[in-house]
Amino acid sequence: MKEKNSESHSERVVLDTDQSSSTSDGIDRRGFLKCMAWAGTGLVWSLAGGVPVSRAFGSAMHQQKQEDFSFVQISDSHIGFNKPANADVTGTLQAAVNKILATPSSPDFLIHTGDLTHSSKPAEFDTMDQVLTGAKRQIFYVPGEHDTSVDDGKAYLERYGKGSSGNGWYSFDHKGVHFIGLVNVVELEGMGKLGQAQLDWLKKDLSQRKNSTPIVLFAHIPLWAVYPTWGWGTSDSEQAFSFLKRFGSVTVLNGHIHQVMQKVEGNATFHTAMSTAFPQPAPGAAPSPGPMKVPAEKLRSVLGITEVNYVAQRHQLAVVDSTLSEGAATASSSGLV
Repeated sequence: MKEKNSESHSERVVLDTDQSSSTSDGIDRRGFLKCMAWAGTGLVWSLAGGVPVSRAFGSAMHQQKQEDFSFVQISDSHIGFNKPANADVTGTLQAAVNKILATPSSPDFLIHTGDLTHSSKPAEFDTMDQVLTGAKRQIFYVPGEHDTSVDDGKAYLERYGKGSSGNGWYSFDHKGVHFIGLVNVVELEGMGKLGQAQLDWLKKDLSQRKNSTPIVLFAHIPLWAVYPTWGWGTSDSEQAFSFLKRFGSVTVLNGHIHQVMQKVEGNATFHTAMSTAFPQPAPGAAPSPGPMKVPAEKLRSVLGITEVNYVAQRHQLAVVDSTLSEGAATASSSGLV
């Protein structure tokens, strides 16, 4: 944590409403929570007045007031990994930085949702720092299990844990939004786990916030049950979300599974990001999770970054994914009012 200032396949769970008409993208809004798989073009989602609004990625935005700020999420860089799934993870991390530098909205800062390195070696952390320095932005980190499994996260905390509590959790405020970095990779028991000490801290931290404050949680392992059979979930996340029910806008950003998945449930939007290193199989599509090799020419189409835009007057957060492919992007977005 720095100083506190201010696969070609993806699956999205999208909140439909009782609107009787389809918008220009041809998607019917009727019904209920519906799982939709998209490949290729993708959609950008936001919520306006409680009604989902979508547009094809790359199409013009509807007229709206200027965004208050944006930030970028990157995840699962795995510096030090050198297997066939990607023999140049430093190169693809650099491609992610180049993508960030080319982002028109000029993000205020970066969030890295863990697995910075593959083996927690000092040289791996050094390489990652050297590459990310080129992004020229403040960076907030949370660890992944690859950053903590060797030494219980001591090397990670020495570098990025200044001002944090426990195993590295912390919060900060930025332009009216409250950000909370959680650690669910130290007490692993098949799935991620926050632990009672961190839950107590979270409850106290949230008690000081107004109901109207937009909340952004970020942690490595998904804070929702993506696929428990593979450990893709957090065992005590339900207790954490009991503290969040009173807030009108909660956005949850995770990594770990190396692919985009999204769900809207109640007041919360859950989003997992692509890796900058290698893809993993879709849930249940292989005997077990792990690095997935794709043809070299397709690798960057299954790696990417996530940009989040915040519109202050509407308390709206829009999440947009884009791949590392030259001139290509696959995107989705969701927001809460």
